[in-house]
Amino acid sequence: MSKEAVFTMKLEAELRADFIAEAQAADRPASQILRELMRDFVKQQRQARDYDAFLEKKVEAARASLQAGKGLGNEEVEAIFAARRAAVDTQG
Repeated sequence: MSKEAVFTMKLEAELRADFIAEAQAADRPASQILRELMRDFVKQQRQARDYDAFLEKKVEAARASLQAGKGLGNEEVEAIFAARRAAVDTQG
């Protein structure tokens, strides 16, 4: 990957000094660490966006299913699982 862009940022002098000291202690260039942090951030943001889109599709599908009459209401689901719990309790 080509390193042609320059990224300038403002931060507290103490934070910069601490970061540089820790990078040196890890025997790694500060720029390498920052690139890794940036890549991780980008990856996390994309994953979160992808998950949100996935979840939105699932919710839309569930709502469409309910509107089409395919599915059970909360009361019915609660009753089914109450009966299942009761059956498990009597077996134990």
